[in-house]
Amino acid sequence: MTKVLISIVGPTAIGKTSLSIALANYFKTEIVSSDSRQFFKEMQIGTAAPTQEELNAAPHHFIHHKSIVDDYNVGTFEKEAIEKLEKLFEKHHIVIMVGGSGLYVDAITKGLDDFPKVDSNIRQKLKTQYDNEGLKPLQEQLEHLDLETYKTIALDNPHRVMRALEICIGTQQPYSSYLNKKKNKRPFKTLTIGLNADRETIYKRINERVDIMMEQSLLEEAKNLYKFKHLNSLNTVGYKELFNYFNGEWTLEFAVSEIKKNSRRFAKRQLTWFKKNEDTIWFDYQAPINTIIEAVNSKIKTL
Repeated sequence: MTKVLISIVGPTAIGKTSLSIALANYFKTEIVSSDSRQFFKEMQIGTAAPTQEELNAAPHHFIHHKSIVDDYNVGTFEKEAIEKLEKLFEKHHIVIMVGGSGLYVDAITKGLDDFPKVDSNIRQKLKTQYDNEGLKPLQEQLEHLDLETYKTIALDNPHRVMRALEICIGTQQPYSSYLNKKKNKRPFKTLTIGLNADRETIYKRINERVDIMMEQSLLEEAKNLYKFKHLNSLNTVGYKELFNYFNGEWTLEFAVSEIKKNSRRFAKRQLTWFKKNEDTIWFDYQAPINTIIEAVNSKIKTL
C-alpha cells in the first residue's frame, strides 16, 4: 500500500493544528511538525505551539525538542525528519505533517536545493554592512538582484537575506534560479492540503491571536528570553518587537501593534510561498472536517 504524507499548510492562525489532530485521529496516525519556531522548548506562547491538551490528543514529533541555544537548521531538520518518517511509515500508511514554515515543508516534500559554493568573504562583507547600516540596505539590494526571492523570503530575517545575497553576488545569478532544480526521491507520496480564508478574516484571526498571547503572558515569556535576543531563533515575530519595548525604544502598545502588523506580513509571505505549489488542494478554514476527509480519501486512491 502506498505510503502517504499529508502535509497541511496555510497562513498563521488559520487552524492548521486543529485540522492536523482531526486527521491524525481519523487515520489513527501521528503528526510531524514542520514549524521551525515550535521546535524550541523555551518559545511556547509566542509561537502558538500546540497546548498540552492538543499534544495529548495525538502523538506529535518535533515540538519543543530543541533549545534556543542549540545549533539547529533546516538541513539538520531534513535529515532527522526523514529518519523519523521512515520509522513512522513502518507502522502507519499515512502520516500527517503540519507547519507554516515553507522552507522546512519543502525540505521534507522536495529536498533541499543545491547551491554553488561562493567566496566566504562575501558573507563577511554583508555581515559588516548589516552591522553598520542595518537590514534595509540589504533588503533593497536583494530586491534589485532577485525580485522573486525578495517577494517570498522572510525579509525581516537577516540570515535569510544575507544567504540569498551571497548567492546572487557570488554566482552572478539570482538565488531563485537555483531553487527546485532537482527533486529528491522520497519513499512516500505527498498530498498537500491548504487552509485559507479571505484577507480580512486572516488578519482578524491574527490580531485576536496576538491579544490572546498577551493574555497568556507572552510579555513574561519574552522577558525571560531577553538575554538571548542575539540568537537567530529569537529573531522572530512576537519576541523581537517586545525586545524593542524592553530596550525602551517602543511603548508596549506600539510593540503589540507591530507584532500584529508583522504577523500579517508573514501570513502574506506564507501564502505567496504555498500558492507556488499547484498540486495543493485548498479548503476554506471553516470547511467541515468530513468534507476534507472525503476529498483526502478520494485523492489518496489516485496516488
